[in-house]
Amino acid sequence: MVSVDSARTVAMDVADGVAVVSLDRPHRLNAVVSALVDDLITRLDEVAARDDVRAVVLAGNGRAFCAGHDLKEPTPSGDSRARIERIQHVTQRLRGLPQPVIAAVHGYAIGAGAEFALGCDLVLAAEDAVFAFPEAGLGLSVTGGASRLLPLLVGPMRAKELLLLGERIGAQRALEMGLVNRVTPDVRVAAVDMARELSGKPSYAVTLVKRGVNSGMDTSLESALELEVTHALLTENTADVAASSGRFRDRGTEGA
Repeated sequence: MVSVDSARTVAMDVADGVAVVSLDRPHRLNAVVSALVDDLITRLDEVAARDDVRAVVLAGNGRAFCAGHDLKEPTPSGDSRARIERIQHVTQRLRGLPQPVIAAVHGYAIGAGAEFALGCDLVLAAEDAVFAFPEAGLGLSVTGGASRLLPLLVGPMRAKELLLLGERIGAQRALEMGLVNRVTPDVRVAAVDMARELSGKPSYAVTLVKRGVNSGMDTSLESALELEVTHALLTENTADVAASSGRFRDRGTEGA
């Protein structure tokens, strides 16, 4: 296995035609900060440029896939629109790659973590996986295309239930709802095995399948992404968000 020099928050290993891209802030359950977003986009751009990578696994190091945005970190100063649009670029990169991307979800996939999984082509979940979209309860708005992609996967009524109530659901429930493809005991191994299987198929045919299905889904994805930016800008500086962030910092939570 060839290990690519890891960025500060995202690592990548390439072997046998498969790139394993791993979120790498295990001390914070891979909670999202601006550096992680930038590093993840950089890794995905590297994958897109490599002829030897024919399938991708997106995983998280440590005890969780991704516990959402790191609410213990202050909101970065500067251009809020540019920062939020940068988060949207993760979904665009995942779905724009010619290679299929398999999410290997274990532990928490909360908020932005669940949205990262939504951007992948296939989602495998460990038995301990937990999904949730808590943004509404925190006074925030979803990003990552969740307002478009989640209803396509689970239906509009269940999507509203997940987004409005913010309830955490386990792997089996996620499987029943259509949020994941399979539940498996050793999710990273299963995802790599699936990626290797895909890497053995004609790459042009795999790319055409991915692009064809996404094209049918994406009629209004770009509009959804832009609307999410507008909503995120409206919500991020409210008193409700400041209060919820303060509560998270006070109790030492792992992320949203």
